[in-house]
Amino acid sequence: MRVSSKKQIALNVVSDQVAKCVQCSRLVSWREEVSVIKRAAYKNDTYWGRGVPGFGDPNAQIMVVGLAPGAHGANRTGRMFTGDRSGDWLYGALHRAGLANQANSSSTDDGLELSGVYITAPVKCVPPDNKPTIVERDTCSTFFDQEIEILDPKVFVALGKFAFDILQRKFDVSPRVKFSHGALIESEIDGGFVYILASYHVSQQNTSTKKLTVEMLDQIFDTALGLMIR
Repeated sequence: MRVSSKKQIALNVVSDQVAKCVQCSRLVSWREEVSVIKRAAYKNDTYWGRGVPGFGDPNAQIMVVGLAPGAHGANRTGRMFTGDRSGDWLYGALHRAGLANQANSSSTDDGLELSGVYITAPVKCVPPDNKPTIVERDTCSTFFDQEIEILDPKVFVALGKFAFDILQRKFDVSPRVKFSHGALIESEIDGGFVYILASYHVSQQNTSTKKLTVEMLDQIFDTALGLMIR
């Protein structure tokens, strides 16, 4: 319990820094603009409109890595992959894998709890057109690096090419592996191994076109669970 408590305290510090961060003026302006010019379905909601911290089990051995908060999902609710269809897919899969106590994620007070998994993104603020600049990515990397250092996860599930490439840079993978759904990298670090597992992103575009199916996503987390106990 002491390990969990110590890690949670450290994660809380990072989360507070993320929420208060105003380093990237373009992203700060955009996240606040989205919070004022709301989607009609959420016109009565008060948007979070700040940097969005990671979320999950402080003892997690699996880290799920996305790209950035969704404009009307995490940027509205303040929790990663919460309040949009991408979250429905991700948390549904985590629930089926036994890593979440429920399949839905609608708000920060919905009772959702994760076990063995932590969800984050390298970029903490919603970017215009879901396209952060290299400078924005690198500026935000301090928070991402801190999350990895605190948690020290064994398995990374990279949702999309952006996350997959960032993790390859982080762990100095050479030669680089081309992104594809199900691609797996085994990297030796300090005498142990970490695994980077690629998945198509749970974006509405991918799921509605069946580029990513429920079965494909479930297989990713089945593989991640198997890697965790190697």
